Amino acid sequence: MDRNIIETLLDRYLKGETSKEENGLVESWLEENNNPRSEWQYFNQSRKDQWLADVFGKIQDSIKANEPKVVVMPQREHLWRRLAAVAAVLAICSTLYLEWPALQNRLHPVQLTALTVSLNQQKQITLADGSKVWVNASSQLKYPPQFNGKTREVYLSGEAYFDIKHIADKPFIIHTGKVVTTVLGTAFDIKEDKISHTIKVTVIRGKVSVANGNKQLGILTPNQQISFNILNSMATQTEVDAKQAIAWQKSELHFEDITFAEAASQLEQHFNVKINFGNDKVKNCRFTGTALKGEKLDKILKVICAFNDATYQSKADGSIMINGAGCN
Repeated sequence: MDRNIIETLLDRYLKGETSKEENGLVESWLEENNNPRSEWQYFNQSRKDQWLADVFGKIQDSIKANEPKVVVMPQREHLWRRLAAVAAVLAICSTLYLEWPALQNRLHPVQLTALTVSLNQQKQITLADGSKVWVNASSQLKYPPQFNGKTREVYLSGEAYFDIKHIADKPFIIHTGKVVTTVLGTAFDIKEDKISHTIKVTVIRGKVSVANGNKQLGILTPNQQISFNILNSMATQTEVDAKQAIAWQKSELHFEDITFAEAASQLEQHFNVKINFGNDKVKNCRFTGTALKGEKLDKILKVICAFNDATYQSKADGSIMINGAGCN
């Protein structure tokens, strides 16, 4: 039997283009040969990896890649059943060879270094490839000592600013929960907000691909941002001022045509304080300004409140209450 015919059938089967009769033949063979498809959904990842590793080992021991294959033609009534059997074997071989590098990584995972930044601190690190990462307060970055594979992958919880060294054939990938951010060489900010259940990716320089698992959410260029809602898996892409997103990295607060509510959110994160509004209309007031490094919260609030005809008061629990007539 011509191998091209076998591969064509296999390709059609995997794409769902085979007939009902052909599907039955292939699936019948799989069941006869103790294929675990009926039990597969109940395997944990370790069990799946071990099963694949065992099968792959057997295939390696019994099949030589360059050795010509001789197929003994069966009786005509069993031709399609045998053909399906060969196609299924090729499917397993093909899948295992393609998936083997990822499987090896799971069976023998690389030990990651964890950089954990405590409250009211920031840390900067240079990775093995020369890329620089600034990790914000209450955040954690996990990274390998060396990038030996075809990709450079790290794991982020919290917020960090990345300035990635360009390596054309080795993309840099950041995992933040379910969100996967892929770049070649660029500067961008990723912020995971566990209170609002969002992950925001903001591009300062270059181009960034953002995905939810295997589903692409968008391609970002400078001054663009994707906000991904973890609860409903909805993503919103907007134009933003990237300087505001990375203001924390420069220890400055930039307020450029933003609302009081947006400014309060930055102040809450920067000073680790809770800010409430006695009148929701105050949240809508807009203003522009910059708070330089070293300025205290009281001084910043005095200036912002003066801009917006508002007042503030420190509560016994340490929180801040903003009051005023507000804006429409």
